Amino acid sequence: MSAEPFLLDSNVFIEAHRRYYNARICPGFWKALRHFLGTPSVLSIDKVRDELVEGKDDLSKWITRSLAPASFVSSGQAAVLNRYAEIQKWAVAQNRFTAAALRDFADAEKADAWLIAYALENGSTLVTHEGNDPKLNKRVLIPVVCRAFGVPVKDTFDMLHELKVLFDWNP
Repeated sequence: MSAEPFLLDSNVFIEAHRRYYNARICPGFWKALRHFLGTPSVLSIDKVRDELVEGKDDLSKWITRSLAPASFVSSGQAAVLNRYAEIQKWAVAQNRFTAAALRDFADAEKADAWLIAYALENGSTLVTHEGNDPKLNKRVLIPVVCRAFGVPVKDTFDMLHELKVLFDWNP
């Protein structure tokens, strides 16, 4: 298993809910999340929780009913804020992202830059389903920034494999 804790992006929850691990067909995924989230193995941040609960859908209801707010760690640490500023300066210095992409990435209410800052400061592996297109300039992608800062990135399936999560079906 990864020595660093896994740090979950919003899209880990959203993609699973909307597509392949919908609670109606794979309740085991949600049980595993409830089991691991907030432990030293699997974390997420308050900004992710905020994004998820604003949806006012079944996922939002599950988050508020099934997970304590303490399951999501605070991104408000001074060291994380310093890393956030460092990441924002890096993004601007690239001279390749559109002004709209930089504004979106710098939006303090959005989780992406905060996730990277938290992972960088705390030695976490960031778990996301974002693509990794270094030439894309209309969006600042998590994996592109992570690569520049040496933050490991994995997807949900790699995380589940490393955590030895098994979904079993019985007829």
